[in-house]
Amino acid sequence: MGTMIYDRGVYINQCFDSLNLTQPRMIEDIHAEYVKAGCDALETNTFGANRINLAKYALAESVRDINIAGARIARAAGPGLLVAGSIGPLSTNVEPLGAVSRADAEDAYREQADALIEGGVDLLILETFGQMEMIRAAAEAVLPNKKIPVIFQLAVNHEGRTDYGTPLEHAVAFLNETDVDVIGLNCTIGPAPMLDLLKRLTRLTMKPISIQPNAGYPRLVGGRSEERRVG
Repeated sequence: MGTMIYDRGVYINQCFDSLNLTQPRMIEDIHAEYVKAGCDALETNTFGANRINLAKYALAESVRDINIAGARIARAAGPGLLVAGSIGPLSTNVEPLGAVSRADAEDAYREQADALIEGGVDLLILETFGQMEMIRAAAEAVLPNKKIPVIFQLAVNHEGRTDYGTPLEHAVAFLNETDVDVIGLNCTIGPAPMLDLLKRLTRLTMKPISIQPNAGYPRLVGGRSEERRVG
């Protein structure tokens, strides 16, 4: 979603999530392209739409409106589509590596998840997670008493480690003990190395698996992965 928005001339110093309110037609058009390409599941434009990220744009009080709008825009893309509410990492780390407390992180994720569910998503997809404390906070916020299915996707490098050095095995072992429905990988690497990691992941969990490799090479900008496409 971020790459598609960037391709339309919206620079990365702007709040992509707020486009659900300010330029909904742009987001509608992006969803329409995915439907035309054959997708039967769409992600909402809400990857960074949590209170902590939105505060950088003076939009912390718009969490509910942005997430509900994102869910409804995706839902309007056509009948029979699954809508996945996208939840990404915070733009700063959780304590002890960052300034955000575990309680504040949990509150931010719970608030976002509740708004996406209110907007009518079919499932939640927590994606591009790497810091274990943030993984724990998001899981604790979203999984207890969950109302809809939840996919949890990790971001690891070619060696199967997060940017924080956590091995895939360690993060998956934690998620195996939770009520998450699907464990997966996304971002960071392309299709070929992710296929190798997929084989590794199948030995680590009995849960269903999802993978979303990059079409190019990403870089992190404010907690969001922006992709540089390759031919």
